[in-house]
Amino acid sequence: MTHLASVLVLLLKIHTIKSCAGVSLKTQELYALVFATRYLDIFTDFISVYNTVMKLIFLGSSFSIVWYIRRHKIVRRSYDKEQDTFRHYFLVLPCLLLALLIHEKFTVKELLWTFSIYLEAVAILPQLVLLQRTRNIDNLTGQYVFLLGAYRSLYILNWIYRYFTERHFVHWITWIAGLVQTLLYADFFYYYFESWKNNVKLQLPA
Repeated sequence: MTHLASVLVLLLKIHTIKSCAGVSLKTQELYALVFATRYLDIFTDFISVYNTVMKLIFLGSSFSIVWYIRRHKIVRRSYDKEQDTFRHYFLVLPCLLLALLIHEKFTVKELLWTFSIYLEAVAILPQLVLLQRTRNIDNLTGQYVFLLGAYRSLYILNWIYRYFTERHFVHWITWIAGLVQTLLYADFFYYYFESWKNNVKLQLPA
Protein backbone atom coordinates (compact mmCIF):
# COMPACT_ATOMS: atom_id res chain seq x y z
CA MET A 1 0.00 0.00 0.00
CA THR A 2 2.91 2.34 0.71
CA HIS A 3 4.34 1.58 -2.73
CA LEU A 4 0.95 2.17 -4.32
CA ALA A 5 0.61 5.46 -2.41
CA SER A 6 3.97 6.66 -3.80
CA VAL A 7 2.80 5.99 -7.37
CA LEU A 8 -0.53 7.73 -6.76
CA VAL A 9 1.22 10.78 -5.30
CA LEU A 10 3.42 11.06 -8.39
CA LEU A 11 0.50 10.59 -10.78
CA LEU A 12 -1.47 13.20 -8.81
CA LYS A 13 1.37 15.69 -9.22
CA ILE A 14 1.76 15.03 -12.95
CA HIS A 15 -1.93 14.81 -13.86
CA THR A 16 -3.35 17.65 -11.77
CA ILE A 17 -0.50 20.16 -11.79
CA LYS A 18 0.59 19.19 -15.31
CA SER A 19 4.21 19.30 -14.19
CA CYS A 20 7.01 16.79 -13.81
CA ALA A 21 9.49 19.28 -12.34
CA GLY A 22 11.92 17.50 -10.03
CA VAL A 23 10.99 14.05 -11.38
CA SER A 24 13.69 11.95 -13.03
CA LEU A 25 12.63 10.36 -16.30
CA LYS A 26 15.66 8.06 -15.99
CA THR A 27 14.37 6.60 -12.72
CA GLN A 28 10.86 6.19 -14.16
CA GLU A 29 12.24 4.35 -17.19
CA LEU A 30 14.19 2.03 -14.90
CA TYR A 31 11.07 1.29 -12.86
CA ALA A 32 9.12 0.55 -16.04
CA LEU A 33 11.83 -1.96 -16.96
CA VAL A 34 11.76 -3.41 -13.44
CA PHE A 35 8.02 -4.11 -13.59
CA ALA A 36 8.08 -5.31 -17.20
CA THR A 37 10.69 -7.97 -16.40
CA ARG A 38 9.30 -8.90 -12.97
CA TYR A 39 5.66 -9.35 -13.92
CA LEU A 40 6.02 -11.50 -17.03
CA ASP A 41 4.41 -14.27 -14.99
CA ILE A 42 1.12 -12.40 -15.30
CA PHE A 43 0.66 -14.31 -18.57
CA THR A 44 1.50 -17.74 -17.14
CA ASP A 45 0.75 -17.88 -13.39
CA PHE A 46 -2.44 -16.86 -11.59
CA ILE A 47 -2.02 -16.30 -7.85
CA SER A 48 -5.06 -14.19 -6.95
CA VAL A 49 -7.23 -11.38 -8.32
CA TYR A 50 -5.56 -8.95 -5.90
CA ASN A 51 -2.08 -9.99 -7.08
CA THR A 52 -3.00 -9.64 -10.75
CA VAL A 53 -4.69 -6.26 -10.25
CA MET A 54 -1.67 -4.88 -8.37
CA LYS A 55 0.70 -6.06 -11.10
CA LEU A 56 -1.44 -4.39 -13.76
CA ILE A 57 -1.56 -1.16 -11.72
CA PHE A 58 2.22 -0.98 -11.34
CA LEU A 59 2.81 -1.85 -15.00
CA GLY A 60 0.24 0.64 -16.25
CA SER A 61 1.26 3.45 -13.92
CA SER A 62 5.00 3.14 -14.59
CA PHE A 63 4.59 3.26 -18.37
CA SER A 64 1.99 6.04 -18.18
CA ILE A 65 4.39 8.19 -16.11
CA VAL A 66 7.11 7.68 -18.74
CA TRP A 67 4.59 8.61 -21.46
CA TYR A 68 3.53 11.76 -19.60
CA ILE A 69 7.12 12.98 -19.24
CA ARG A 70 8.13 12.09 -22.79
CA ARG A 71 5.00 12.80 -24.82
CA HIS A 72 2.41 14.94 -23.01
CA LYS A 73 2.49 18.33 -24.71
CA ILE A 74 2.27 20.30 -21.44
CA VAL A 75 3.96 18.02 -18.89
CA ARG A 76 7.08 17.43 -20.97
CA ARG A 77 7.85 21.17 -21.00
CA SER A 78 8.59 21.05 -17.27
CA TYR A 79 11.03 18.15 -17.56
CA ASP A 80 14.55 19.27 -16.63
CA LYS A 81 16.56 17.34 -19.19
CA GLU A 82 19.73 19.32 -18.54
CA GLN A 83 19.81 18.31 -14.86
CA ASP A 84 18.55 14.73 -15.29
CA THR A 85 21.76 13.47 -16.91
CA PHE A 86 22.49 10.32 -14.88
CA ARG A 87 23.55 7.61 -17.35
CA HIS A 88 20.98 5.09 -16.21
CA TYR A 89 21.82 2.54 -18.88
CA PHE A 90 25.10 1.97 -17.00
CA LEU A 91 23.00 0.44 -14.23
CA VAL A 92 21.18 -2.02 -16.49
CA LEU A 93 24.11 -4.09 -17.78
CA PRO A 94 25.77 -4.73 -14.38
CA CYS A 95 22.38 -5.81 -12.96
CA LEU A 96 21.87 -8.17 -15.89
CA LEU A 97 25.35 -9.67 -15.50
CA LEU A 98 24.82 -10.05 -11.75
CA ALA A 99 21.52 -11.85 -12.40
CA LEU A 100 23.31 -14.26 -14.74
CA LEU A 101 25.95 -14.95 -12.08
CA ILE A 102 23.86 -14.98 -8.88
CA HIS A 103 20.35 -16.45 -9.09
CA GLU A 104 18.24 -19.22 -7.60
CA LYS A 105 17.23 -21.00 -10.82
CA PHE A 106 18.64 -20.76 -14.32
CA THR A 107 15.40 -20.15 -16.20
CA VAL A 108 14.40 -17.15 -18.30
CA LYS A 109 11.61 -16.13 -15.94
CA GLU A 110 13.79 -16.53 -12.85
CA LEU A 111 16.71 -14.63 -14.39
CA LEU A 112 14.44 -11.73 -15.39
CA TRP A 113 12.90 -11.67 -11.91
CA THR A 114 16.37 -11.61 -10.31
CA PHE A 115 17.45 -8.86 -12.72
CA SER A 116 14.42 -6.80 -11.69
CA ILE A 117 15.32 -7.18 -8.01
CA TYR A 118 18.87 -5.95 -8.59
CA LEU A 119 17.73 -3.11 -10.84
CA GLU A 120 15.06 -1.92 -8.41
CA ALA A 121 17.73 -1.64 -5.71
CA VAL A 122 19.53 1.10 -7.67
CA ALA A 123 16.72 2.57 -9.81
CA ILE A 124 16.25 5.51 -7.44
CA LEU A 125 19.81 6.79 -7.99
CA PRO A 126 18.99 9.13 -10.93
CA GLN A 127 16.13 10.62 -8.89
CA LEU A 128 18.32 11.23 -5.84
CA VAL A 129 21.05 12.79 -7.98
CA LEU A 130 18.50 15.08 -9.66
CA LEU A 131 17.14 16.22 -6.27
CA GLN A 132 20.67 16.99 -5.08
CA ARG A 133 21.37 19.03 -8.21
CA THR A 134 18.17 21.06 -8.25
CA ARG A 135 17.84 21.28 -4.43
CA ASN A 136 14.35 22.72 -5.00
CA ILE A 137 12.13 19.84 -3.86
CA ASP A 138 8.39 20.44 -3.93
CA ASN A 139 6.12 18.79 -1.39
CA LEU A 140 4.64 16.09 -3.66
CA THR A 141 8.02 15.02 -5.07
CA GLY A 142 9.41 14.77 -1.54
CA GLN A 143 6.45 12.68 -0.42
CA TYR A 144 6.81 10.43 -3.48
CA VAL A 145 10.46 9.64 -2.74
CA PHE A 146 9.76 9.20 0.98
CA LEU A 147 6.92 6.72 0.38
CA LEU A 148 9.03 4.85 -2.17
CA GLY A 149 11.80 4.44 0.39
CA ALA A 150 9.40 3.63 3.22
CA TYR A 151 7.85 0.79 1.23
CA ARG A 152 11.17 -1.05 1.01
CA SER A 153 11.99 -0.30 4.66
CA LEU A 154 8.67 -1.88 5.69
CA TYR A 155 9.55 -4.95 3.60
CA ILE A 156 12.69 -5.41 5.71
CA LEU A 157 10.58 -5.46 8.89
CA ASN A 158 8.33 -8.03 7.21
CA TRP A 159 11.33 -10.22 6.31
CA ILE A 160 12.64 -10.10 9.88
CA TYR A 161 9.24 -11.12 11.23
CA ARG A 162 8.87 -13.97 8.72
CA TYR A 163 12.41 -15.21 9.37
CA PHE A 164 11.51 -15.85 13.00
CA THR A 165 7.97 -17.15 12.40
CA GLU A 166 8.30 -19.24 9.22
CA ARG A 167 10.51 -22.25 8.68
CA HIS A 168 13.08 -22.09 5.86
CA PHE A 169 12.34 -18.44 5.08
CA VAL A 170 15.70 -17.46 3.60
CA HIS A 171 15.95 -15.28 0.48
CA TRP A 172 19.45 -13.80 0.34
CA ILE A 173 19.08 -12.14 -3.07
CA THR A 174 15.96 -10.22 -2.07
CA TRP A 175 17.32 -9.39 1.37
CA ILE A 176 20.65 -7.98 0.23
CA ALA A 177 19.12 -6.02 -2.67
CA GLY A 178 16.45 -4.63 -0.34
CA LEU A 179 19.06 -3.59 2.21
CA VAL A 180 21.13 -1.81 -0.46
CA GLN A 181 18.01 -0.05 -1.71
CA THR A 182 17.06 1.12 1.79
CA LEU A 183 20.59 2.37 2.52
CA LEU A 184 20.47 4.53 -0.61
CA TYR A 185 17.51 6.36 0.93
CA ALA A 186 19.22 6.91 4.31
CA ASP A 187 20.54 10.38 3.47
CA PHE A 188 17.19 11.45 2.02
CA PHE A 189 15.31 10.14 5.08
CA TYR A 190 17.55 12.16 7.37
CA TYR A 191 16.91 15.46 5.58
CA TYR A 192 13.21 14.64 5.10
CA PHE A 193 12.69 14.20 8.86
CA GLU A 194 14.85 17.24 9.63
CA SER A 195 12.67 19.41 7.36
CA TRP A 196 9.52 17.94 8.90
CA LYS A 197 10.78 18.46 12.47
CA ASN A 198 11.86 22.05 11.84
CA ASN A 199 8.90 22.82 9.54
CA VAL A 200 11.14 24.06 6.72
CA LYS A 201 11.31 23.29 3.01
CA LEU A 202 13.09 20.04 2.15
CA GLN A 203 16.52 20.56 0.61
CA LEU A 204 19.33 18.11 -0.04
CA PRO A 205 22.98 19.20 0.17
CA ALA A 206 24.65 19.67 -3.20
